Amino acid sequence: MVKRDETGDRILKLQKLIEYHRTLYHTFDAPEISDAAFDALNNELKECERTHPEYFTSGFSTQKIGGTVLEKFEKITHETPMLSFNDAFSETEMREWLSRVENHLTSLGEKKKIDDFYCELKIDGLAIELKYENGILIQGSTRGDGRVGEDITENIKTVSTIPQVLIQLGKWPIPKHLIVRGEVFITKKDLQRINKEQEKNGLKPYANTRNLAAGSVRQLDSSITASRKLNSFQYDIATKTDFPIMTHEEKHKILASWGFVINEHNKAVGSLEEVFRFRDVWEKRREKIDYEIDGIVVIENNNILFERAGVVGKAPRAAIAYKFAPKEATTIVEGIKVQVGRTGVLTPVAELRPVAVGGVTIAHATLHNYDEIQRLGLKIGDTVIVSRAGDVIPKIIRVLPELRTGKEKNFKMPKYCPVDGGTVVHEGVLHHCANANCGARHKEQLYHFVSRGAFDIRGLGQKVIDRFLDEGLISDAPDIFELKKGDIETLPRFGEKSAENIMKEIGEKKGIILPRFLYSLGILHIGEETARALSEKIYGGGGNIDTPTDVWRFFSKLSMESLQQIPDIGPKVAESVFSWFRGEGNKELLKRFSDVGITIIKEKRTEGGKFHGKIFVFTGILSSLEREEAKEKVRALGGSASETVSQKTSFVVAGENPGSKLEKAKKSGIKVISEKEFLALLS
Repeated sequence: MVKRDETGDRILKLQKLIEYHRTLYHTFDAPEISDAAFDALNNELKECERTHPEYFTSGFSTQKIGGTVLEKFEKITHETPMLSFNDAFSETEMREWLSRVENHLTSLGEKKKIDDFYCELKIDGLAIELKYENGILIQGSTRGDGRVGEDITENIKTVSTIPQVLIQLGKWPIPKHLIVRGEVFITKKDLQRINKEQEKNGLKPYANTRNLAAGSVRQLDSSITASRKLNSFQYDIATKTDFPIMTHEEKHKILASWGFVINEHNKAVGSLEEVFRFRDVWEKRREKIDYEIDGIVVIENNNILFERAGVVGKAPRAAIAYKFAPKEATTIVEGIKVQVGRTGVLTPVAELRPVAVGGVTIAHATLHNYDEIQRLGLKIGDTVIVSRAGDVIPKIIRVLPELRTGKEKNFKMPKYCPVDGGTVVHEGVLHHCANANCGARHKEQLYHFVSRGAFDIRGLGQKVIDRFLDEGLISDAPDIFELKKGDIETLPRFGEKSAENIMKEIGEKKGIILPRFLYSLGILHIGEETARALSEKIYGGGGNIDTPTDVWRFFSKLSMESLQQIPDIGPKVAESVFSWFRGEGNKELLKRFSDVGITIIKEKRTEGGKFHGKIFVFTGILSSLEREEAKEKVRALGGSASETVSQKTSFVVAGENPGSKLEKAKKSGIKVISEKEFLALLS
């Protein structure tokens, strides 16, 4: 007996939870969670089975096919097991699947590359088996547990798309004994029709087409089944024939020639790349057809190779269900962080173990307010179901307390604002900072942080910052560098391309020169030139600065006297810098900057360059480059830039609509040059 640790305990809880939901789904047609959420739990268990086989017994959970058989229907033993499919959710998983199949076939002496696949739309319905004798339907049954199903013959006979008598329309003779397998489903339109009737009669509406189809074929009164107007596609022949069937595609042609309805969209393809394209096309088109699909089934088209590949666990080795991006998934809440919005409202945001939902990877989900946390019964450390139905912002819709370990922690809203330490006031469902200016001031600080003279993150304009604050994605500057593409992409009016552009811009700005970094901090009285003077203090003293934490170490040791000895630093500025670098909150802020990967890079300067000893002042609007860019070009050539005109000024560069600096330069006899002349000096 293996002694269970935390991993073993979670596996045991997963097994029990999956068994519970499997029974609700397959046996009672009354699921409490979505297929996507169930798949996420089952996939986690599969991964545990792979990495920790010592905790598993043969035949448990991941190896099961369906549910138990209800007593109200006669039991039917299938002549051959009705298998199900293993799932894949990405191109990587599909390539791994194909590699496993090819390796297995190679071990059997079949050294062939598989490049012939048959792709079928995966109908979200109920699998059935049909038995014919001499071309006449004599029995219909459910999958059940894969070996024993339920006799639903009378209900099956009410489905108009299932022929009760077969007719030979092609060259293939109808076998005397024939077993065909397929899927029973109901259309979206009929779901709406039936749910209107349910609501009219004061009854609970059906959650989805799959539940309705499964419930309909299990009615004891076949007239009820008939009223539901079920549909069906057939896709497999499960008995031997007197003639060879070389491909799975040919099976579909044969079924059609006997009068069965096959899905017209199914298709043979010649490569895995074509499989990917087929799947992607139907993920986009799925809303345009009148029945639910949740992916495609990919099958080795060559029947000989398919049979040679055999069965692994509950599924044929040479077939797989390639699912669409799930709209729901399970993950763990690793923390809850309180974000402060533009108006000072405090919003709790769940920090998630990154998970793919609806085609994007997300790491955060807003919890809206403390009441929502209480309604969910959420604790830090809980396993949760995250939904992104309808491509909206991800949200936690359910907690799975069955998977708790006992180490989960309750969350409480803070008593003091994490931005300015103000008292937190609770009014209605909202918590907000008592300082009326908190949110607005905080917002302005973030605007400053991403501005041209600071981090210069071009994709983060004021409207975007406002949106991120409102959605609880950021609360302070370091949060910007912890954003994930999926967090942005899920916001309305953003999308994949804009998310990619923002993430690219943020990533490129993680390295910053020291003057810009000091300016970005928004320290009182510290402008661009003062920030440069402070930087010169570090580098002039031989300081080695690589991270924001290094910046703290250096400045927190400086006295008021030493700060006032820096050129252009007066008593007020010195006091502001001295106080800022002794605040514990600021120390933690700089540590967080280091933790998210911000690095201080050396500014490129040419010692003794052509502008060595020259001081430039810029006024007006430059048409060919930004002012900060112009200053950096001056510094790269050994010169310096200043905001004020003095006798030390070498050149005043005048752009369009120059200000008072131009008049002062003329009165002082300082040389004034145009933008064109400045560019000529650069070259």
